[in-house]
Amino acid sequence: MEVKVKMKGKLIVIFMLHAIFSLLILLLLLPSSFSARLIVDEPFDVRQHLSTVSRYGVVKDLVDNSFVPANIPDTCTPIHLNLVARHGTRAPTKKRMKEMERLAISLQALIEDAKERKLSLDNVPAWLFDWTSPWKGKVKGGELIVKGEDELYDLGIRIREKFPDLLNDEYHPDVYTIKATQVPRASASAVAFAMGLFSGRGSLGPGKHRAFAVSTESRASDLLLRFFDTCQSYKNYRKSEEPAVEKLKEPIFDEITHALSGRSGLNFTRQDISSLWFLCKQEASLLDITNQACGLFNPTELALLEWTDDLEVFVLKGYGKSVNYKMGLPLLKDVVESMELAVKSNEEALPSGSYEKARLRFAHAETVVPFSCLLGLFLQGSEYNLILKEKPLELPPKPPKRRAWRGSAVAPFAGNNMLVLYSCPARKSSKYFVQVLHNEHPVPLPGCDNSDFCPFEVFKERILEPHMKHDYHAICRVKEEAAPVAASSKLSSLFFWLFSWHSEGKESDNVDL
Repeated sequence: MEVKVKMKGKLIVIFMLHAIFSLLILLLLLPSSFSARLIVDEPFDVRQHLSTVSRYGVVKDLVDNSFVPANIPDTCTPIHLNLVARHGTRAPTKKRMKEMERLAISLQALIEDAKERKLSLDNVPAWLFDWTSPWKGKVKGGELIVKGEDELYDLGIRIREKFPDLLNDEYHPDVYTIKATQVPRASASAVAFAMGLFSGRGSLGPGKHRAFAVSTESRASDLLLRFFDTCQSYKNYRKSEEPAVEKLKEPIFDEITHALSGRSGLNFTRQDISSLWFLCKQEASLLDITNQACGLFNPTELALLEWTDDLEVFVLKGYGKSVNYKMGLPLLKDVVESMELAVKSNEEALPSGSYEKARLRFAHAETVVPFSCLLGLFLQGSEYNLILKEKPLELPPKPPKRRAWRGSAVAPFAGNNMLVLYSCPARKSSKYFVQVLHNEHPVPLPGCDNSDFCPFEVFKERILEPHMKHDYHAICRVKEEAAPVAASSKLSSLFFWLFSWHSEGKESDNVDL
């Protein structure tokens, strides 16, 4: 009897080992696309994979859990706050809305073509048959939508709750400085944020709001928040690299075009797939619809499409070339100068309400991304040393490999960097520290030994100073082949001034994010 039990036990163990071995063999033989899908985190929420079109509330808490923030001593007090934020969720631009109307025409043509060829339409999703653009007939675009207003309003409330002692002074425009670009969605974001920040502190309406000032600079001269507009060397680089980026993306779009055409029976083109991917992002982010355009793609394909967007942001706005972020040096200098003024005010023991406590800025992804790069965020290993030497980094790895650089983390709608200056009088080595928060979470600074709580002098020495060997004009100047005559130069300047004034409120085709 005992022998039989032992034999049964051995047989069960052998059977289990055989089953595990068979499963491993099966996984190795499965198509690579399926294996990639297994690596994608489950459950797969497409709203977290929309690159820079991601809505803030969906992605703001996607953080690296392996990083342990510093414990800030109770004796340390925040004395100044810098905020650099992107505008909130916005409507598509006029150019993109026209693209969606062209997509509707293309989809109808594809279905008619399939009918003429007497192909089965059983695998074509029902919504495709009579789809029309949600923005059809709309003549204006790019504005901040209600979801975007909520993002900034709520952010203002949370920041006030996080730093109550710093933000409890009576409002004055010199104490709480609010700046935005002249693009309406940025200034509207500033207004929504300040309404949250100062809610209940005034006498206007049931919410007891109060009036506040938002200052803007002309697009043609805004070196702090729209440095990308006037940096000619950056414009030249971007124009030269855009075709190369499209080439990098083509194999992915070709692969997905082939796969989607095979599944549906419709002869999709690469442009169709590009437009459907854009529609997926807009539906998921703006309308919370994830079962139409996004439903055409499987998680593996969505992860690859996200990567193509992240790749574009990396090359054309991020670490792809040093000019991308070095042109943001005026902004970093302005941040440091504001902190130095705060230190001076604190040392002189000036009365509260007589000096600036916060400098709050609202701009675009083209502002937030370079600023994040100047701080050295989203780097791994020795990459920060390469940045200091102005050497190129490798491109973000393709899925299913994991990567630190994701547009949904780097610059989602309402994405932001906060630099909080602390006074720590009990500390012997340094009395002032800078804490950096990205999307409200402390993040490590490679230039400060991967700490999020950096001595102010170290912050200036290791993060600001390495970039100071160039200035904005030296970085952005392009040598002219021939110097124009003085009269011609004056005439060109006059035309430029007139054009800038005339187009101040118009939307460019090369729309900033």
